[in-house]
Amino acid sequence: MAARTVPARAFAAIGAVAVLVTGLSACSSAEEDKDPEHRSFALQGRTLTIDSDDSALEIVAADEHTSGKVEVTRWFKGSVVVGSEPEVTWKMEDDRLVLRMHCSGVVADCAAKHRIEVPRGIAVKVKDSDGSVQARGFRDALNIRTGDGSVRVTDSTGPLELRTGDGSVRAEVSSRRVSAHTNDGSVQLELRTVPDLVESRSGDGSVTITLPRATYKVSTETGDGGVDVSVPRNDTSAHVVNARTGDGKVTVRTAN
Repeated sequence: MAARTVPARAFAAIGAVAVLVTGLSACSSAEEDKDPEHRSFALQGRTLTIDSDDSALEIVAADEHTSGKVEVTRWFKGSVVVGSEPEVTWKMEDDRLVLRMHCSGVVADCAAKHRIEVPRGIAVKVKDSDGSVQARGFRDALNIRTGDGSVRVTDSTGPLELRTGDGSVRAEVSSRRVSAHTNDGSVQLELRTVPDLVESRSGDGSVTITLPRATYKVSTETGDGGVDVSVPRNDTSAHVVNARTGDGKVTVRTAN
């Protein structure tokens, strides 16, 4: 049987792609964009949904003196060797801010980040398919869901619902109601006000809850790991803490 040969042109094409791949081996970072874009969006109503498919998000409650609009700053860095030119888009549909990134081809390497300043008095819901989410300064309800990425919330007092499919969850807040779930990652909650209800669950990772000094009704469960509860406990307390993990240690402790 005759041996198969690869035409020289095919070798040349393969070699060219290999060189390009080597040149793009370091992943793009949105922080490399030194000239970010900025845009203001009018908001109807008292709620905002942020719908993002693939971007890191930084969400901030704006100062009192702002115009009442949603202010968005966008960083983007990307390249495609063989395929359509990468593109990012943004638009407001009623109360939904839609952020999209289109980046596909033989060798595609793109990264986006958005900083979103939200007027005070607005409840925020975040749906991010792929990307980390950071939020701070909220007095109103905050609901964050991301498919793949860490979630961190600081300096907030409104009720929180935080969920990620794959990533850690961190909150350092004074909220009275907190729900924090992750399928794969640790959960760390630091409450600076005595909460009414804290619910925390991890499929695979440790759960640590730090609370102000008070008496709590505590329920814990772990499939494979230790449990350390050092807060005062009373099953009739109005301050309820539930902590669950499939694999990891559960710690419920009083702040120093």
